[in-house]
Amino acid sequence: MHHLVKDTEITKILNSLFQIKGIHKKNIARLRNFIEAIYYISRAGCAWRLLPSSYGLWRSHHKRFKQWCEKNIWKQIFESVQVEPDLEYLMIDSSIIRAHASSAGYGKNSQEKEALGRSKGGFTTKIHAAVDALGNPLSFTLTGGQRHDITQAELLIKDFSGQYLMADKGYDSNTFVRNIALKGFIPVIPSRKNRKQPRIYDDFLYQDRNRIECFFGKIKHFRRIATRYDKCANSYLSFLYFVGTLIWLR
Repeated sequence: MHHLVKDTEITKILNSLFQIKGIHKKNIARLRNFIEAIYYISRAGCAWRLLPSSYGLWRSHHKRFKQWCEKNIWKQIFESVQVEPDLEYLMIDSSIIRAHASSAGYGKNSQEKEALGRSKGGFTTKIHAAVDALGNPLSFTLTGGQRHDITQAELLIKDFSGQYLMADKGYDSNTFVRNIALKGFIPVIPSRKNRKQPRIYDDFLYQDRNRIECFFGKIKHFRRIATRYDKCANSYLSFLYFVGTLIWLR
């Protein structure tokens, strides 16, 4: 087994796979080797063809990875490990990721579909995430780097409920604040400087929002996340689900 991966994490992922349909589970050793290969790719960020031969044929692993992407299996694994999330409050935020030249290749009309865009940082993708009170990931969406955070806010939390919702002043929108209040959330969102009548929020509770910043720091330890190498948004999102799964299992 590769020194980067923990046996307990792989075992827990394998156990979660038995609950998901559409996966060949007869050869457990081969399945374990595949998961270890994905761990290596996500952590090292290398090209598929540079996968060490000890993991087997890189083409076979790449083909299986793409098949699981198309079947949303990585998302199912991610959702299956979310056992008893701490929903006292939710936190949402985003992080801009620099896209590598290898992620380019689609026409301008396809760039938005593949969550690639132009911003001050250049060719970028933006990860939008929601986490629970402990900083464990709950949902992800991807957009081009130039898209505003507020565009994905309601999509991130649509399947969740809690007592408080924390976000930075980029989410200070009258419509959003009203909508989350209707869902039962108490907004903990500071007002923008240009707001004539600043809203009152719990400044002491807002200090815990650093947990979502710590979450982004954790996932960027994985080179495949810190820089986007994948042309397809679905492939990059699948790596996010895989890394999110590992964070839940730690």
